[in-house]
Amino acid sequence: MTDRPGATSRRLRVVAPIVGIVVFLAVWEAFVQLRDVRPFVLTAPSDILGYLGKAPGDFFAASLITTRHALVGFVAALIVALLLGSVLVASPFAERATQPVLVLIQVAPFVAYISSIVLWLGAGDPPAYFTTGLVCLPAFVFAAVSGMRSADPASRELFASVDASRWEVMWRLRLPSSMPSLFTTARYSIGLALIVSYLVEGSNFSDEGLGAIGKRAAASNVGDALWATVFCMVILGTLGLGLITLLERWLLHWHASQRTV
Repeated sequence: MTDRPGATSRRLRVVAPIVGIVVFLAVWEAFVQLRDVRPFVLTAPSDILGYLGKAPGDFFAASLITTRHALVGFVAALIVALLLGSVLVASPFAERATQPVLVLIQVAPFVAYISSIVLWLGAGDPPAYFTTGLVCLPAFVFAAVSGMRSADPASRELFASVDASRWEVMWRLRLPSSMPSLFTTARYSIGLALIVSYLVEGSNFSDEGLGAIGKRAAASNVGDALWATVFCMVILGTLGLGLITLLERWLLHWHASQRTV
């Protein structure tokens, strides 16, 4: 009995990422072993896993802290972007006035002003939350505005013909229209949020999170510990991307991009 096309497609969606990760790790391992690369320059995955096995609880706790920093900033940026985007869609003047500011935030090297934010907000979580949200905000705003503007003209005319309120138009038409572009941006922003959180943790004087471990390892030239934090970041990013993909398929099952041939 042959499998249905839908079942085969689902299996491929699960198997393909696993194959890609296994091949990538195998190439990484072979390159380090064959080229005899120094551990601090590039540590083999087998050595990284061995080092993680020595203190799994410490790295797990640090990963949870980094995840919290990234997730809070990520969600805050998304919420602010939706609120700001709804205002900018209704006012072309406000959009033109806000766009240069968003571009300045987007292109400014956040590494250069992390220390200023830490001095302003103090040590601990606040600098990580604020910096992560700030850096992720512009991309989400651009995606929200573009998506809300892409609402079907015929549907807009239909809502206008029944004298729908702005809230109804926003909730029932513009917001659903913006979701595909928001999910595309979320795939990029989840990695960005983790990177920003990692870098802030190395400068916020709290000695918590993967960034703090990575900074100590870099200062002491401990390659295994440094690459262990990088490995944990890769795992967090992969899990985050997978969750976003699952959420997208659940919420956008009606969209053409999620339909299975």
